[in-house]
Amino acid sequence: MIDLTPRRLLLEESYEDGEDSRHFRLRIEAPTAADLAVVPGQFFVLAVPGGGEAPFTYVSLPNAAGQFSALIRRCGALTAALFERASGSVLGYRGPFGKGWPLFLHPQQVLLVAGGCGLAPLAGLLDEASAHRLPARLSVIYGARHAATQVLGRERQRWRQAVPFIETFDAPAPGQRQGLPCAYLDELFPGQPPDALLCCGPEALMLASAEECMRRGMAPSRIWLSIERRMHCADGLCGHCYVGASYACRDGPTYRYDRYLHLLAQQAGQGSAVLPPRSCT
Repeated sequence: MIDLTPRRLLLEESYEDGEDSRHFRLRIEAPTAADLAVVPGQFFVLAVPGGGEAPFTYVSLPNAAGQFSALIRRCGALTAALFERASGSVLGYRGPFGKGWPLFLHPQQVLLVAGGCGLAPLAGLLDEASAHRLPARLSVIYGARHAATQVLGRERQRWRQAVPFIETFDAPAPGQRQGLPCAYLDELFPGQPPDALLCCGPEALMLASAEECMRRGMAPSRIWLSIERRMHCADGLCGHCYVGASYACRDGPTYRYDRYLHLLAQQAGQGSAVLPPRSCT
């Protein structure tokens, strides 16, 4: 039986973290075993009393006390209401939902490409790498419109000390890199692609990065994308988040690239993807 009743969630603190974005520290009352087994890349549904509910990703994963964090961008009535809530406010929580990033259990080179707020779903993996709990070696290329739109400022400062971390901008200041993230692959992986690619951000950016790595010899089965859709119920009931015959809330939001292309082709009733690859140049 599916239970859509939110559990109690306490807002412990929040602070500004990028243009129109806030970083929220939250605590689940009476966390369950499932709460403590969240995988980076999964999501939860947050309810604001009187304001509705919406899905968000975990930045830090729930600890034994049920504490975790989330990055939330102001983009509608629900988030506007949330931004007005003070520390100690009671919210609602459902989760965890969806499929997260693959777990790399053997040493390999993994590239993370993120755009804008797309850095948030990758944060759990970066924290694991920073704490040396992952055998994989991670590298990051993070793109943003300009410096004010970057998110997770405190975390980026820490990650830069732990992993190779390139930042690019559409409108750079003097001394900053400009251009699409995939234009900087050679700086991290000259001559050959990484062993795996994980992407989160605008869909065009993810497709461009995936196709560039495939052009360099990476198999599509070694690429994963985090696909954003309108996930309302999070249980495959409402039908708002179709990707082909798949529900993003249950089968995603993380999709392996070959599977994703197959679903798009299925959705279009054709033999190839409906979104053509975009060149990095």
